[in-house]
Amino acid sequence: MNELRRWLTPMVLLLLVLAAVETYLRLAAVPSYIFPQPSAVFSELFRSFPGLAGHALTTVVETVAGLAIGVCAGVVLALLIVVSRTVERALYPLIIATQMVPVFAIAPLLVVWFGYGIWSKAATAALLVFFPVTVGMVDGLRSPTEDQRDLLRSLQASRRQTLRLLELPASVPALFSGLKVGVTLGVVGATIGEWIGAQRGLGFVMVQANALLRLERVFAAIVLLTAVGLLLFGLVRIIEKKVLARRG
Repeated sequence: MNELRRWLTPMVLLLLVLAAVETYLRLAAVPSYIFPQPSAVFSELFRSFPGLAGHALTTVVETVAGLAIGVCAGVVLALLIVVSRTVERALYPLIIATQMVPVFAIAPLLVVWFGYGIWSKAATAALLVFFPVTVGMVDGLRSPTEDQRDLLRSLQASRRQTLRLLELPASVPALFSGLKVGVTLGVVGATIGEWIGAQRGLGFVMVQANALLRLERVFAAIVLLTAVGLLLFGLVRIIEKKVLARRG
């Protein structure tokens, strides 16, 4: 019941906003090539759903591949940073610097290096995913208290045993926090990669439709892209609850 209420409130608010937008666009006679009516967007979504679903599947595959790469890279980097102060001093500033470079500046290079297939989009998604995962994992690995560390030292635990028995289990909630941020950024990264150069995907659909001033198709792709992001976010939350429940 609580879960239903949590979803019901934003859904009602969304419907009210859509109704207000629909009413304004009709009364103001705004052309569809400037701002399409929500009813036209959903009509296009249902009419073109089979084709759009195929493009959505491509975007999902690219996002999941980018998530896998980004999470693996983030976990490895976090472990290196926590284990070695030298690595931390050398890598942490560079990791932060990567986030200062606009993805649009890097995405064309990734297309040149990896081609127009899924891997250039997966690489773009991974670039956005690995940072929150790395930062979250580092914070999680460092979250155990000094008392907990002193206890293991008193038992003469090695550095590897401390990492395995204390730091890694403590890092799981922070890892999932970073992953929940990363999964939404991964969808954005895959879409940006499709904007730069692609043959399939929802980003590709948006670019093609925008060039033809078919904004109702652009918004239909955005609605489906939002659904993809929510679905992946929900899957991460389900996995998180199962993992944390098993830990508890």
